[in-house]
Formats: sequence, structure tokens, C-alpha cells
Amino acid sequence: MGIVPAAYEFQMDGEPVACEEFGHGHINSTYKITTDTGHEYVLQKINKYVFHNPVQLMANANAVTSFIREREADPRAAIHFIPTRNDDGSFCHRDSDGEFWRMYDYVGGFCVDQPETDEDFYQSAVAFGRFQHLLADFPADTLYETIPNFHNTVDRYRQLEESIRQDLEHRVKRARQEIAFALDRKEKACSLQRMRESGELPLRVTHNDTKLNNVLLDRNTRKALCVLDLDTVMPGLSVYDFGDSIRFGAATAAEDAKDPSTMKLDLHLFEVYTRGFLSTATSLTDKEVAMLPLGAYIMTMECGIRFLKDFLDGDLYFKTAYRDHNLVRCRTQLALAADMEIKWEDMQRIVAEVAHELRG
Repeated sequence: MGIVPAAYEFQMDGEPVACEEFGHGHINSTYKITTDTGHEYVLQKINKYVFHNPVQLMANANAVTSFIREREADPRAAIHFIPTRNDDGSFCHRDSDGEFWRMYDYVGGFCVDQPETDEDFYQSAVAFGRFQHLLADFPADTLYETIPNFHNTVDRYRQLEESIRQDLEHRVKRARQEIAFALDRKEKACSLQRMRESGELPLRVTHNDTKLNNVLLDRNTRKALCVLDLDTVMPGLSVYDFGDSIRFGAATAAEDAKDPSTMKLDLHLFEVYTRGFLSTATSLTDKEVAMLPLGAYIMTMECGIRFLKDFLDGDLYFKTAYRDHNLVRCRTQLALAADMEIKWEDMQRIVAEVAHELRG
């Protein structure tokens, strides 16, 4: 294919001679650019329909990656964004069609969608724990909140209750059991937000998309190099990132498994991830560490009520493949939360034991 015109708008080493589609993401269009000096870069068109303010998004991403690179000798510890040819020092180019582009150095490595071994899951925990540690001194309140109230569970419940009251699609009667389950746990589910508002837990830089495929692994050692996809980096709580990793990484069934009884928490994988995360997230406070199980529970509840609200609204937000898809998703998440309640003491014990072993 020909060279994407936006490539010429960045300060590359050399002139581009090759361009190919790259990766398998579903949101941003991605290309690999090679120059006549042999340098390789990744060029991305940012999906402005998903991310409404690409300039703020890039300001956040560049700020945190620059902060990490100043503290880590290994150049692969963080993405290196390439500035545009403008004189304003920006890292985001807007073309004549109003599309936004960014470019960063290509780092040799690979990603996997699902862990092939426990070590893969452990390495993802190492990566996201290190991310927390390296940014422990970053002033999180200086970042833009690119998705306002993203993990504000108090507001999530407000929205859910409004959807229940309106019942625009007349679906409340089909989800009475799920609604009752969610509302019965409102106080516990909102507790992290209360702690954030009171300052009981410190404000941190959070990634907010802590999937395994957002961790770059070394091709030779298969060890974690850095985290990718910084589009949702925002101020938040460290336990958000830990919790969301557990929600989908330590679950025994798919997010939309039709039989919710198959959805359980795998305590072995919970321990694997906890061990990897705490091995590198050494700047967390004792209170943050103690709240890690709560983070897993609340992220699961939050996801469940988001699916529930979307079902009640007529499936407006999440893409669905069949009737009641969102209700099925809701049920699996609530089943996982229910299993966490059963295994609550085990979760707390594992975190306490791993923390004692690693932190003394």
C-alpha cells in the first residue's frame, strides 16, 4: 500500500519508504511505517467517535510516558511518541478531513489475547504493578478526565435507578432478580468512590483497560516490557486497575457465558495476579493493598450494572449479537460478584499473605 499522508507530518528519522496495516485493534486504524534509515514507527488514526477529545487524550498519554522514560533506563519501558512537524511541540496531527493522528516508535515485542500459561497472567500483573510504581509520584490531578465519572459507582447507580424508573423499553419485569441483587449491594459497591472522595485512598494514575493484550512482552524472554493502549489513562484509584484485571483474567467463564453458574472466581489465578502486581507495585499504601479484593468486587459489580442499565435502555451502548445479550452479560458479572462474596475471606487471606511475604 502507499504511504499514508499523515506519516509525513511527524519528525521521523529518515523518509518513509514502506507502509502496512498493523495490529488487530477494533477502535483505531493502525499502520507500521518504515523509513529509508531502517527506523520503524507505528502510525495511528485516533477514533474520534470513541475518544471525543484526542488532544487531551494525547496530552495525558505523552505526560505519563515521558515521566516513565525519565526514570527508567530501558527505552522499552514506555511508548515514545513522536512530535509533529509543527512548532508547538504537539504529538497529535489533525488532517484536512478533521481526523487525528499520532505516531510512536515501534518496539519489537508481541502481545497475546489470552494467557497461555500462568506466567503470562503473572507478567501482565508485573507490568501494571510497575506502571503504578513508576507513576507513584506523578501528579495525577493534572491529567484530564477523558471519560468523566468512568468509575464513579455512585453515579453508575444513579443512572441505573433512573433507567429502572423510566423503564422505556418495558424490560424491568424481565430483570427483577438482577435489579434486586444490584440494589441490595449498592452501599458496598459505592464504598470505593466514598474513599476516593474522602481522600482515604490516594489519587493515582490509572490505565483503565488492563487487559493482557495491552502488555508488550519480550520475544526472547516473554517478560513484560511495558503497557500499551494509553487512551484511557486518567486519574483514579490503583485498585480499579487491579480489580478489572481480576474481573476478566481470573474468571472461569467468558463475559457472555449463557450459563451464569459456570462463572466463578479462580482463586489460583487471583493469587497469581496478586503476587505479580504486588511484586512491582511497591509504592501502594497499606490501605490500598487491603482494598484490592474490594477493587475486584466493585469493578465486577460496576460492569454488571452497566450491562443491566444498557439492557433496560434498549441496548444503546454495548454492541449486542442477539436478544438479551446484555442481560446475559449482566448475569455472568453478578454471578462472579456473588462467588467473590462466598470466597471473600480467601481473597483477603491471599492478599494479606502475599503482601506479608513481599513487603514484610
